[in-house]
Amino acid sequence: MQNSLLWVYEGQTQYWGQVLAARSGLRTRQQALDQLAITAAHYEVQKGRRWRTLQDTTNDEIINPRRPQSWSDWQRFEDYYDESALIWLDVDTLIRERSKGARSLDDFARAFFGIHDGSFTVVTYTIDDVVKSLNAIEPNDWSSFLRQRLDAIAKPAPLDGFKRGGYKLVYTDTPSDYQAVTEEQRKRVDLLNSIGIEIDAKDAGMDGTISQVIWDSPAFKAKLIEGAQILAINGIAYSADVLKDAIREAHGNQKPIELIVKTGDRFMVANLDYHDGPRYPHLVREGAEPASLDNILSSRP
Repeated sequence: MQNSLLWVYEGQTQYWGQVLAARSGLRTRQQALDQLAITAAHYEVQKGRRWRTLQDTTNDEIINPRRPQSWSDWQRFEDYYDESALIWLDVDTLIRERSKGARSLDDFARAFFGIHDGSFTVVTYTIDDVVKSLNAIEPNDWSSFLRQRLDAIAKPAPLDGFKRGGYKLVYTDTPSDYQAVTEEQRKRVDLLNSIGIEIDAKDAGMDGTISQVIWDSPAFKAKLIEGAQILAINGIAYSADVLKDAIREAHGNQKPIELIVKTGDRFMVANLDYHDGPRYPHLVREGAEPASLDNILSSRP
C-alpha cells in the first residue's frame, strides 16, 4: 500500500509474464531466453547502479510519476520491474537447487498469492510475510538474501539465476532473431551495448535521431545527447547499416568513428572512440548438467 514492496508485485509480474509466455507457447523457449539476455545486458551497462539502490526505485511513482526525464539509465527509473524479475529468477533457481528440484517459485506463488479464492478483499503484506512464505517453501536466510540485492550500490547486475540455471550471458557481433524482430517492431536501432546509444527509426523524418544515451558510454564521452540527429558517419549519409558497418570496421584499430550531428540549429563533429565491435547479448548453455532454466520455461502437463 506504500510502494516499498513493488519489487515483489511488479517483479513477479515481469517474471511470471516471461515464464508463462514460454510455458504456454506464446513465446518459444529461445525467445524467452533472448528477452532475458536483453534485460540482463541492460543492467550490465546501466550506470545508475553506482549510486542508487533498487529499493529506492519503488519511490519513483511518488517522486516522478512517469514524466519525461533525461539520462534515464543514470536515474534508474522503475527498476523494480525488470531487475526484480532477475532477482526472482535467482530465488527460483536457488529453491530448485537447495531442494534438489522438489520445490520451486511455483510453490511460493501458489502459497503466497493463491489465498481467499473468490474474495475481492484487499490483503496487504509486509516483507516479513514474503520471507515467512519463502521459508515455508525452502528454509534459508531469505531476509539477508533479498536485502543484499535490494539495498546494494555499485554491485554487478543480479545474474546468479542464469549461472545457477545452467546459462551464462555472452555478447556476439550478431543480434538474436528475437532482438532483430523487436527492433524492427519498435522502430529502434539498439546499440546500447557497444557505443551506448539507441536510435529512433520511426520514419524518414526521425531517422538517425538519438533516443537514449548511456551515461559514461563512448557516445556520452563524444558529447552525444538525446534528441540529436546523426547525419553522417565517416563522411557517408546516415543509415543504420552504415553506422553498424562503421562500428564493425573500427574493431581493433585506433581510428575514431566520425559523426556529423545536428542538435537544433547547431552542427558538430563527434568522434566516437570505440573499438570493440558490435555487441549483442545472448544466453548460452554452461555446464553439462540439465539446465533448471530450461525446466522453468518448459510447458506443464
